[in-house]
Amino acid sequence: MSQSNTRVGDFRVLAGEDLTGKEGCLVKMGHDTGVAEVTLPGANSDHVPYVLIEGGADGNLVSVRPVQADRNVRITLKGTCNPGDVMVLADVATAADKGKVRVLPAAPGTYRGIAIAEQAGVDGQLVLVRPAAIGNMTVSE
Repeated sequence: MSQSNTRVGDFRVLAGEDLTGKEGCLVKMGHDTGVAEVTLPGANSDHVPYVLIEGGADGNLVSVRPVQADRNVRITLKGTCNPGDVMVLADVATAADKGKVRVLPAAPGTYRGIAIAEQAGVDGQLVLVRPAAIGNMTVSE
């Protein structure tokens, strides 16, 4: 059997930074000297394949859920959205917005489409989205 010792659904992993109160934010997997840990994105281009279910302090165990196209998830929204909007990471330049999603901006730049909104949402809401590996999208003037 080649697929032993695998997991489905939520799992526990170490927090690589303080993730207290960050439930509903997207996180990325990394490591500290070979030990798996999750952190908030540090760049708008980061791959963030997990949503934080239960936060915690740096070095403590937290719960994450893999983001998969066959299961919608709720992610913290920056700004507003409507059903069908393409969602990208909120600008990580604002520390409080790391791991949140926003509607694809009209401002020129390259953004990674990561989900489609399935409901209208307002700032700070845990908005229902369908994960979608849309990939990089370039907005030009």
